[in-house]
Amino acid sequence: MSSTEEPATSRIEDLEIMVAHQAQTIEELSEELRRAFEMIERMQRSLKGLGERFEALEAVATPKAEATKPPHY
Repeated sequence: MSSTEEPATSRIEDLEIMVAHQAQTIEELSEELRRAFEMIERMQRSLKGLGERFEALEAVATPKAEATKPPHY
């Protein structure tokens, strides 16, 4: 190789290495994002279940308003 080709070849190799590292990073971030979305979905299901349980307990615990007047009227 001539001396003018060596810097270009070196730069190309450096760029190829950089692209390979970026591709690996993208794969890792994609996997992390997938796991985060799965966790969010599980948390949303749990929150919905807790909300339903809370509403059921609230319905049982809330005293009903009396329809008749108290005896002192």
